Amino acid sequence: MQPSQPLEVLPIHVPSLWLGVCPFASRPPRLALPGPRAVPGGTHLRHTRMIRPDYASRFACLGSACEENCCSGWLVSIDETTCRKYDALEHSPLRSLIEDSIVRTAAREDPQASCATIRMLPSGQCPLLSENGLCRIQVEHGESYLSPTCANYPRTRHTIDGLEETTLSLSCPEAARLVLLSPSLLPGADAPGYQLTWDETAAIGNALRPYFWQIRAFLIGLILNRDYPLWQRLFLMGSFCRRLQALSLDETDRKFPEILDDFSRAVAAPGLSASIETIAADLPLQLEIVLELIRQRVNNTPIGSGLHGVLTDFVAGVGHSQTAAIEYQAARYAKAYQRYYVPFFRRRPQILENYLVNFVLRDAFPFANRLFLPGAEPEPAKAFAMFAIQFSLIKGLLIGVAGARGRRFSTADVLRTIRIAFKHFEHNPRFLAGAYNMLAARGLNDARGLAMLLRN
Repeated sequence: MQPSQPLEVLPIHVPSLWLGVCPFASRPPRLALPGPRAVPGGTHLRHTRMIRPDYASRFACLGSACEENCCSGWLVSIDETTCRKYDALEHSPLRSLIEDSIVRTAAREDPQASCATIRMLPSGQCPLLSENGLCRIQVEHGESYLSPTCANYPRTRHTIDGLEETTLSLSCPEAARLVLLSPSLLPGADAPGYQLTWDETAAIGNALRPYFWQIRAFLIGLILNRDYPLWQRLFLMGSFCRRLQALSLDETDRKFPEILDDFSRAVAAPGLSASIETIAADLPLQLEIVLELIRQRVNNTPIGSGLHGVLTDFVAGVGHSQTAAIEYQAARYAKAYQRYYVPFFRRRPQILENYLVNFVLRDAFPFANRLFLPGAEPEPAKAFAMFAIQFSLIKGLLIGVAGARGRRFSTADVLRTIRIAFKHFEHNPRFLAGAYNMLAARGLNDARGLAMLLRN
């Protein structure tokens, strides 16, 4: 992948806005749908299905037949165990290439700690690739000589409560196809699985970790609830996360089972969707934020042809230029959304649903890495804000690409856009931190601001 000239996305000034209070910004109504199923017999025990992914087992790398090279554009770390394997190789042209291509940091006592990185070529590709796109280390010595970073990709593995589960990174073309185009990403309700039985009366304190599985089941159920438009499902997810945050900070007298019941009944209540729909859209603001997010990532930075192509389509689709008024661009953005984006995803709603489900599973949302740090409590409100930023950016890019492609907007365009955005934006922790700080500085990381990102 050859780097190209940076694509300029113009700096955007976001005007100060009065940000009113959204429904659920503080306390949701106590309406709602039944929560986890109570155990018969009048006890206080409930059953919750432990939703666990199995789709990664269907993934198979296409190797040299893949249209993308997963070894380009990355920072590839190498652990101490792998470094020692390379040091023990017999002298050969490959060992010399490895020595020339690896940047040592420091020796580590922990065999799993990172001790080096691979120095990529100016093109962004890995120097250890053969002419046919295969890794020379794997070809000559087998997969056991790959670093965990290379051996696992595009898989992400977690062990939660002693149960291992694997999800997929959508930056891999084949993984993106498997996840996004699956008609049913999760096992059916009648499939063998795990069931958690828990005592609702045992809710003490404000810790969220004991309720990981119940939180996951509720969030995924909400994502798949087509009684609500997708943006409203995400809005409700944000409201739920803010209530979890209040519980974690001991800012509410409600316990987790009560919060779960409040939201479950609210989602089932008639009229809630119509109430949420009264939140007004602000497309100029939404587009300004999307443009600013893109600008933060790509301005003055060489980018590959894949990202350049997506951004070129996006800019053309929304009519972005140095002289175009934001109102004109927002009108183009709205037209692309209504004429091409909405009809496409109305026919294929599972694509974005699968994207969101994979996100929740892959990131152990809303716990993220805090799930695996002893004693660490999650930050659900901030986790949702980061989640909303990533989804809104991908949605904005898709709307712009749809505007450029018009009636030719296709599944291939969607897969390409999501895959490239995932690789260049979601895999970049520095970008995500900067994006959140930008929203927070403008007062847009609250309920109202995030609703403006989600609402079209």
